[in-house]
Amino acid sequence: MRIRINSSAALWAATVAAALLATAGCASRGGSAATPSAAAPAPAAAPAAPARGGAKAGMDAQGNVIDSSKVEAGSGRTVKGLNGYEGEITGNPTRNSRFNRLQIGMSARQVTDIAGQPTDQGAYVTGKAFIPFYFGGDRHRYEMTYKGQGRLVFAGGGMGDYSGGNLIWIIHNPNESGYR
Repeated sequence: MRIRINSSAALWAATVAAALLATAGCASRGGSAATPSAAAPAPAAAPAAPARGGAKAGMDAQGNVIDSSKVEAGSGRTVKGLNGYEGEITGNPTRNSRFNRLQIGMSARQVTDIAGQPTDQGAYVTGKAFIPFYFGGDRHRYEMTYKGQGRLVFAGGGMGDYSGGNLIWIIHNPNESGYR
């Protein structure tokens, strides 16, 4: 008994398999399909120059936040919060700040019950929203600003969950204008 292979079907299957492998390889390397795999990796981008006197962007040398919009993730201290959520607290809290009672992992509703309504708020998508077949969390971020207090950033839910999410970043800034 002889098995015949349909050459057009085999060619089509090989083309699809090669395209999938190239796409998966590029996604893991962060490159594009046109980039040859044998090429030397590009040099890493130089880190952003520190602001005045070795302070991080948007902060002064004492760790106080000067401009909330310029503060970068990783500038503060990492903490564990409610239900195992990991988050970040940036800046030095003031004595009478409503943010002092907040905890990483709180829902947007819990936060507004404690801190009150924000001066301004808005949302934006993250890069995870563009990953095909990614159904996990943090597909979007939700941000609340409070005049004279700082900013709060929430990680949004997964596919189809457009609620405010859970608090992942507290930025203490007593000079906050209250607008994004």
